[in-house]
Amino acid sequence: MRRPCAAVRNARSLGASLALLLAPWALVHAETLHNIRAYEAPDHTRVVFDTSAAVEASIFPLSNPDRLVIDLGNTGPAAGFDPDVTGGLGRRVKNMRWGPRQSTYRVVLDLGMPVTRKDFKLPPIAPYGHRLVIDLFDERPAEAAVAKPAKPDGLRPVVIAIDAGHGGEDPGAIGANKVYEKRITLSIARKLAARFNQTPGYRAFLVRTGDYYIPLRRRTEIAHRERAHLFLSIHADAFRNPKVSGASVYMLSESGADSEMARYLAEKENRSDLFGGVSNVSLDDMEPYLRQTLTDLSMQGKRRYSSDVGDEVLRQLNQVTKLHKKQVGHAGFVVLKAPDIPSLLIETGFISNPTEARRLNQAEHQGKIVRAIHQGVVNYWRANPPPGTLLAHRAGSERNHRIQRGDTLSGIAARYGTTVVRIRQANGLAGSRIRVGQVLTIPADS
Repeated sequence: MRRPCAAVRNARSLGASLALLLAPWALVHAETLHNIRAYEAPDHTRVVFDTSAAVEASIFPLSNPDRLVIDLGNTGPAAGFDPDVTGGLGRRVKNMRWGPRQSTYRVVLDLGMPVTRKDFKLPPIAPYGHRLVIDLFDERPAEAAVAKPAKPDGLRPVVIAIDAGHGGEDPGAIGANKVYEKRITLSIARKLAARFNQTPGYRAFLVRTGDYYIPLRRRTEIAHRERAHLFLSIHADAFRNPKVSGASVYMLSESGADSEMARYLAEKENRSDLFGGVSNVSLDDMEPYLRQTLTDLSMQGKRRYSSDVGDEVLRQLNQVTKLHKKQVGHAGFVVLKAPDIPSLLIETGFISNPTEARRLNQAEHQGKIVRAIHQGVVNYWRANPPPGTLLAHRAGSERNHRIQRGDTLSGIAARYGTTVVRIRQANGLAGSRIRVGQVLTIPADS
């Protein structure tokens, strides 16, 4: 049996010769194994087998040492079969081996710990054909983190959930020169979370921290678990016409999309669970609490907040990039259906536009997008601090200063009896650059 890891040390050199040796054997088998892909997430590891048809598989564990055996019936490897699975190797799956065994093709997962598993088959959906999926979970999962109680004074930061769209076997849109949406969104999300975490009064966390897929409704569950005040889903989508470009911001619609583009994007994004590989997916079902909440007053309040935050974010994005839509759009995005958390889906641009794809792949442009989103959110919460937060506590004694032509940070600091450093810290500024119309928070104890 082939041993490609430590991690795929000898696979490349053996690949060609092994394919030649196995070619006659593979011809007598009805089905073909095209690829094996693996993705490690914090709570599970996913192994995906791409096959020419729905194959029958015998899956069983062995111990001393722990391993999982997958025998694919009546199946042979594709010509040049040489999967690169190193990205999915970690603490659960240490190594993978594969090769022919009698009338089957055997794959062995060398495990780093005892696991439980869930396996299921998925029908074809472009760009994928038939898939056999095995999800591996820790047999003794770590205890769930318990939310820290609020301080005695009841103050807590404004919590921002940042969701990098797609991930794992769902690449999202793919632009020219293999620019993958899932990579763009994760890069922007990481930068945005870091910026919020450097801003006093805020805490941001990533819904997806690496290259793996999370079902759409699970993403909002994570935001609830962290008691988020705001949910931001980051995307860089595609359209049929490569000339379409520009950033846009969307919120959940109760009554349908407000444009053809919004409808198209929502339908495309809502199919992510089919790409990402979620068993028993139905895009038409909705949890009972969501059906009820869509007409509840709390949803109405959420929609108002979402719209107002979205307006601020759009105003800031308009200063750093072209806008595709100058008002907050409305569509039925599944990922925005948290019943009581203001939620926005931000299209940072169209990866189907070659020029925009190139810019979105550049750190400098990503930085501009991040600063705009951050400033829009900060502007909104500064004027509307959530009750019980540090921002709300400060609001009673803090002062705001709107930048006028000729203002400088040093001049503003002198006027209010504080320092440039204190103003920078209060507003999350990296330097001394300010712009007309920008609203600065003057520290409360100045």
